[in-house]
Amino acid sequence: MTDDIQSILANESEIVYTVHFNAIITMGDEAPIIYGLEFQARALSAQNAETDVIRFFVGTQSLKFDNQIHQLEYDEESNSILKTVFLHSSGEIWHISTSPKDPSLLSTCYNQITVDEHITDFDTRDSVGELKSILWEPVSGHRIISLSDNSFQLWDLGDVTKPLQQSEVVFEQKGRQKFVSAAWNPHHNCNIVATSLDTSVRSWDLRTSQNAWSVENAHGQLVRSIDFNPNKQYYIATCGDDCQTRFWDVRNTNGPLLVFSNHSHWVWCVRYNSFHDQLVLTSSSDSRVILSRAASVSSEPFGHLLDDEDINHEEGDRNNKQISDGVISIYEEHEDSVYAVEWSTVDPWLFASLSYDGRLVINKVPRSEKYRILL
Repeated sequence: MTDDIQSILANESEIVYTVHFNAIITMGDEAPIIYGLEFQARALSAQNAETDVIRFFVGTQSLKFDNQIHQLEYDEESNSILKTVFLHSSGEIWHISTSPKDPSLLSTCYNQITVDEHITDFDTRDSVGELKSILWEPVSGHRIISLSDNSFQLWDLGDVTKPLQQSEVVFEQKGRQKFVSAAWNPHHNCNIVATSLDTSVRSWDLRTSQNAWSVENAHGQLVRSIDFNPNKQYYIATCGDDCQTRFWDVRNTNGPLLVFSNHSHWVWCVRYNSFHDQLVLTSSSDSRVILSRAASVSSEPFGHLLDDEDINHEEGDRNNKQISDGVISIYEEHEDSVYAVEWSTVDPWLFASLSYDGRLVINKVPRSEKYRILL
């Protein structure tokens, strides 16, 4: 289901607040901004098509009351958040994502199907299992993948009033295996989609509906999240219930290139920084968000991009030393499972995290790490 924000404004109640945090900020510009929702929540997305204003969207989960979509706009100069609330009476929101091209478009996955005043509804009732998430094609935004328990479907949004199902692939799985998450490869003309299935990761070529590559037994337990390195082809990050984050080269999946074991419970989400891919965020049921440095498997192994002269080993250039991998900062403002973490698409040093108790926290990369990368 895709909702147009303008359509919601016309048909649902809208409440706008400006929340100032002057009393909260006492530790300098790296102190967190904490925003509380009145309902539980696990769905979070940055406004991907926006390039000037820092915005995040949060979808709530309430069984008793009408659910909401919170549009949160952060103003760094005034240290305030402008909150706009849209009612989402269709049901609990399990996943929310935004168009990479049109800032007025977003999609939600919720727990019941109703007919309402939206741009369009995707009827996925013929798919196998319940709908888990919707993934926008990261480049053009003209296609969408809907992920269900044992299938995914490809939709063409050329005419948003009449969604066209381009391809459906249903895979017979043994036992009770189900797709858990998926990620769209931003490389190779966006023709590859990776899915997590139990403890493994499998990718599919959308042109042939065939398996492109697989990482069998990627984790010791369930794989919760996948993310492609936006700046380095063939490299992905995965996380799972074994409390680990692993980095892979899909051309050689005999073993991970790098493993982080910094969380003490399930790791729900892993996200590369789109601008500086050595920066990686993870969120977990241990109530923590961890910012890590994965420089050795990034496009910037020396902390910054190098040209041919910088890496002329024959001349014995030792000025550029590869920086170490590991934890940069641990953020502990949450008190419940942190289901989602997302980088801002406007400010590469800012990110938001969301815990199940409805607490959203906005944090920044430490200035020392920022200057290490920039200088």
